[in-house]
Amino acid sequence: MSGAAPVEVTQLLKAWSDGQSQALEQLTPVVVDELRRIARRHLRAERGEHTLQATALVNEAYLKLIDVTGIRWEDRAHFFAICARIMRRILVDAARARIAGKRGGADLRITYSEGLPATNRDSEFLALEEALNGLAALDARKAQVVELRFFGGLSVEETAHVLKVSEQSVHRDWRLARSWLLRELEK
Repeated sequence: MSGAAPVEVTQLLKAWSDGQSQALEQLTPVVVDELRRIARRHLRAERGEHTLQATALVNEAYLKLIDVTGIRWEDRAHFFAICARIMRRILVDAARARIAGKRGGADLRITYSEGLPATNRDSEFLALEEALNGLAALDARKAQVVELRFFGGLSVEETAHVLKVSEQSVHRDWRLARSWLLRELEK
């Protein structure tokens, strides 16, 4: 991950955990670019006509994040992993709302691409969410690896650090989890 020095971010996170509210004010401008990068990554997986922009997704995640209490932030990788999880939840909730017919989401949208069938990206996104939840029920760590790597954009090294496992374990879990998810999504 690019951006501010990991030590600076970790110090600010620990100060925030210790109740120093000004630490959050100092942390926000330091991490906002990385949060936007994570948001753009999430939105690329979404349908093209999504109503949320990266900045709006970061803002919604920020509002949820400031309400979180009782977390002892370990370091920047832990922080970004939690942020990625929050953004994923926001997008899942939005997809469910569209499918349920809120905000005109029940309207049929057709996208034409030569040689490819039209698909409903919200349904695909929710199918991925369901498959990931199924994987978590079978093997929570493999699901965490997917969440950290795919949704959070963490490197193998950062994922290993967050999960407190070896890099080889992350590589193995990543490979097995992707295979399992692809098989589940093809059903």
